[in-house]
Amino acid sequence: MIGAPGEPGLPQVGVVAGRRVGNAVSRNRAKRRIREALRHVELESNMAYVVIASTAVVEADFDRLTRWLGEAIAESKRRTTDE
Repeated sequence: MIGAPGEPGLPQVGVVAGRRVGNAVSRNRAKRRIREALRHVELESNMAYVVIASTAVVEADFDRLTRWLGEAIAESKRRTTDE
């Protein structure tokens, strides 16, 4: 996950799943799972995020996926405040 200061207001999110994730069905499933998991974590306002899917996203259980995203958001926040 990549996070950076964004436009004022609600957070902006982009989800990317490349061909390494699998065929079109797998890539779309990965993106749907990430979007749903993002609804369960707290995103910072005034931030822009890019979430890059891996093959693990397709098979991981939902709680684990949500935890990964939460940790990635926290790491992104730490990096942004350190700059």
